[in-house]
Amino acid sequence: MLGFLQHPVMVTAEVNLNMVALTAMGLLSRLWQLAYPRAVVFDEVYYGQYISFYMKRIFFLDGSGPPFGHMLLALGGYLGGFDGNFLWNRIGAEYSSNVPVWSLRLLPALSGALSVPMAYEIVRELGFSHCAATGAALLVLIENALITQSRLMLLESVLIFFNLLAVLSYLKFSNSQKHRPFSPRWWFWLVLTGVACSCAVGIKYVGVFTYLLVLGVAAVHAWHVIGDQTLSNVRVLCHLLARAAALVVLPILVYLLFFYIHLLLLYRSGPHDQIMSSAFQASLEGGLARVTQGQPLEVAFGSQVTLKNVFGQPVPCWLHSHQSTYPMIYENGRGSSHQQQVTCYPFKDVNNWWIVKDPGRHQLVVNNPPRPVRHGDVVQLVHGMTTRLLNTHDVAAPLSPHAQEVSCYVDYNISMPPQNLWRLDIVNRESDTDVWKTILSEVRFVHVNTSAILKLSGVPLPDWGFRQLEVVGEKLFRGYHESTVWNVEEHRYGRSQEQKERELELHSPTQVDISRNLSFMARFSELQWRMLTVRSDDSEHKYSSTPLDWVMLDTNIAYWLHPRTSAQIHLLGNVVIWASASLATLAYALLFVWYLLRRRRRVCDLPEDCWLRWVLAGALCAGGWAVNYLPFFLMEKTLFLYHYLPALTFQILLLPVVLEHVSDHLCRSQLQRSLFTALVVAWFTSACHVSNMLRPLTYGDRPLSPSELKALRWKDSWDILIRRY
Repeated sequence: MLGFLQHPVMVTAEVNLNMVALTAMGLLSRLWQLAYPRAVVFDEVYYGQYISFYMKRIFFLDGSGPPFGHMLLALGGYLGGFDGNFLWNRIGAEYSSNVPVWSLRLLPALSGALSVPMAYEIVRELGFSHCAATGAALLVLIENALITQSRLMLLESVLIFFNLLAVLSYLKFSNSQKHRPFSPRWWFWLVLTGVACSCAVGIKYVGVFTYLLVLGVAAVHAWHVIGDQTLSNVRVLCHLLARAAALVVLPILVYLLFFYIHLLLLYRSGPHDQIMSSAFQASLEGGLARVTQGQPLEVAFGSQVTLKNVFGQPVPCWLHSHQSTYPMIYENGRGSSHQQQVTCYPFKDVNNWWIVKDPGRHQLVVNNPPRPVRHGDVVQLVHGMTTRLLNTHDVAAPLSPHAQEVSCYVDYNISMPPQNLWRLDIVNRESDTDVWKTILSEVRFVHVNTSAILKLSGVPLPDWGFRQLEVVGEKLFRGYHESTVWNVEEHRYGRSQEQKERELELHSPTQVDISRNLSFMARFSELQWRMLTVRSDDSEHKYSSTPLDWVMLDTNIAYWLHPRTSAQIHLLGNVVIWASASLATLAYALLFVWYLLRRRRRVCDLPEDCWLRWVLAGALCAGGWAVNYLPFFLMEKTLFLYHYLPALTFQILLLPVVLEHVSDHLCRSQLQRSLFTALVVAWFTSACHVSNMLRPLTYGDRPLSPSELKALRWKDSWDILIRRY
């Protein structure tokens, strides 16, 4: 009965020693002295702030990309026991003892190390030899810029890792398709492709280029599946649905998961709150939530409110007025109404309070029970501290003469009657009887007399307007724009009819309990929109560069300089590899066009299987370079050399493919192949030599003399730092 126990259980495994050796060398090159230097290096000052926010659960907004990359860096800090207490304010600042430098840099280093064997696997899956695959991996291993970038608390190496993982997973899936479709292995690689694509986009928005590349290749392969006459209609439909689910639906769900975890972790108010809507701010612990906790939900006649502009550009601001009036004559000679100024003020202030008044009554208090304001109601807005009514008329605005001036009406006993009636338009209403709600309702104020809409022009007023932002009545406005939309942020029910008592009331906090939690999708939508539209700092940087500077390595970045010696770290690539990769891309393009033209003439220089391998390698490697490089020519942002690294990685994968193709198909004799092999060996030896020469600038682990530093300045455009003693 137990006869199977009489024989030992045997497990047979095949171990690719090439992969083992490449992985070991990758780990050694990236993890060696990882905690050195123990100082803030270049953009670590930028990412470190967000890691501290994660550790303290404080909400932040970063327009450079989705949160997955930041969460991975924060995971390293969490595993190292980082408490978030470090002031990230200066490049070169020494890390305090509570900062786990090795742990914080670990995940980027592992990503860079694992990219080495992954390069090997990609070239193998493309159908090329072990020699070509090993060459691709060794080039990724010794490339100095890739080493530097992966040894620091930065995200490019992580982005490259997921780019390569997406391509490798798809290739393995595609190769499984030929043998065992719908097997567990087939499903594993298909699902992993979708997850890797989502992770690449979740690291940085530029990851979407690789995702689109994979989708494009998958679409071509799916088109071939549709044309496969050996498959039934049901089978074809299953193939298409599987691809759609794994490569479209799953990445979207994973992307949403990143934001769900991000918002789950960051539940406390922080310094980036103000750019978000009032509803979003109120969903965070502390900050506005502390101010607005328990406010009445429904705005009623007699309510005291602050009105925030939804647009939030150029800065978040609130409808505001003060005692000062518009000047009689503007600088350009135009006249004004000399009425009380109305502006949008970017700070909390008692002059931001307004009272919602029923035009048919004189009282400025809320009835018992309150009478709510609904969509379409006509209201007057009374400035709380001056008791003057919001007004607009046929007088040109100070800085936007095409629009009407908005003011608080002052009665000068002249022929300029008040025009202070406004119709409430709830933009996000569900029905025409909707009640105006605190924080949740987005409203427009339409002037009854002129049909002008209360709008933030965003133009700063001159000194007479205290540099506050201009508010106008836009009479010719058509359609929806957030600059015309306002929401109630702070709200209380007015109880005092006397002005002195009301002023005291306006200075006091509100206290009534109401819950207004936003749904996850509402918070995700707003956060994603803000990330895409927030204005980044596009100022020129000392080390900024253009895409044309990258291809031939005409620029570098000085990342770190030792405070006492000449030891320094530079983002500086291996010139042999960079130049060779560019030449290989050009050679591939020329050969591809040549073969294509020849095939058009029915001359097939390559067997069909070799041609398909050649095309697929170009689509993924040359295509990967193109989609990760060319879009930067269209971007209006400050660019740096490290933006080129994902494109460079795809170029490096193409380089041994082109070399093997030349050897196998263009060298006609054994002598030519031998000579070409000798040239390749000499070329690779020179690449290794250059990598070793640049090693002190890659690791920054030993000081160099001024003469040694000058000797490494191979291009006049390189900024090598030489101390003057």
